Amino acid sequence: MIIIGCDYHPGFQQIAFVDLDCGELQERRLHHREEAEKFYRELAAQGVRVRVGMEASGQARWFERLLAELQIELWIGDAAEIRTKRVRKQKTDRQDAKLMLKLLLEDRFPRIWVPSWENRDLRQLLWHRQPDGTGAHADHEPVASGGVERRVATQKGVVAGGGTEAAGGVPIGALGKSTTA
Repeated sequence: MIIIGCDYHPGFQQIAFVDLDCGELQERRLHHREEAEKFYRELAAQGVRVRVGMEASGQARWFERLLAELQIELWIGDAAEIRTKRVRKQKTDRQDAKLMLKLLLEDRFPRIWVPSWENRDLRQLLWHRQPDGTGAHADHEPVASGGVERRVATQKGVVAGGGTEAAGGVPIGALGKSTTA
């Protein structure tokens, strides 16, 4: 089995990995998406079990899909908890990759649950669906006629209602002005 600690960035990946069969530790920087894809496809072609650990990131969707396609196990870790396990305050990409590898090897990796891709796609469809089937959100609907005009500003906030009555009979222009002369 090969275990990989990956410090992921949108433009590159810094990885530290070890082959548990021979104990060989290696480090590598994958500069482009194409280089990373080639590296992981070659690993998958070898037929070896691979586990990749990385911090949670919203920028890694293509990478997550690639590993799922190649049936490479991906563990996503809680970035805040990983940060607390860092010994040195000064950090580098190499140190981050080594730290993630170390946490994976010591079984201390703060793994978080991530839904499968099928589940994510279904969640997206349900998120945008409305009961009437239109798919429109309520906050995108036009405001009813007079809705904005019926709100009255006071010194304590906004009061919804019927104009000057909501402000205690004070004309809108007089709000916020001193009544003593």
